[in-house]
Amino acid sequence: MRSGGGKPGLAHPDSVAGKTGLEVMQAMLAGELPFPHIAQTLDFSLVEIGAGRAVFQGTPQLMHYNPLGTVHGGWYATMLDSALGCAVHTRMAAGYAYTTAELSVNIVRAATTRTGPLRAIGQVIHSGRQLATAEARIVDPDGKLYAHGTTTCLVFEARPA
Repeated sequence: MRSGGGKPGLAHPDSVAGKTGLEVMQAMLAGELPFPHIAQTLDFSLVEIGAGRAVFQGTPQLMHYNPLGTVHGGWYATMLDSALGCAVHTRMAAGYAYTTAELSVNIVRAATTRTGPLRAIGQVIHSGRQLATAEARIVDPDGKLYAHGTTTCLVFEARPA
């Protein structure tokens, strides 16, 4: 997103009108549309997008720590939610949207500033007229699992802006 010249912000409704979810996500990755501010706030970025798939990368930093000295669960949850939601987003037809109805997060390994870059890899399991489900994993470059999660999203026709 950033390498393509993208900046945080909100896309104007006219700039996404008539585009499928995959087209919107591809434009965001290319820097043609702004990316959500949360990616800047928690310092992670979309690095790959495809039909039913989204990959985010972030490196745990001291600003992500909880009082126990490891990465806060909210960082994992937000990375997973982003990968899950954006994977679902790629399956939306033009004029359709979704919202998260359920998010489940399982943290299996603590991350610290020594962990290095982690990737949240989201994949759609089912995409129907009313519901979509997806699963995601947070892994290190060697494939070691740090967290995994699932989502159920409600799919609906978007209201005109």
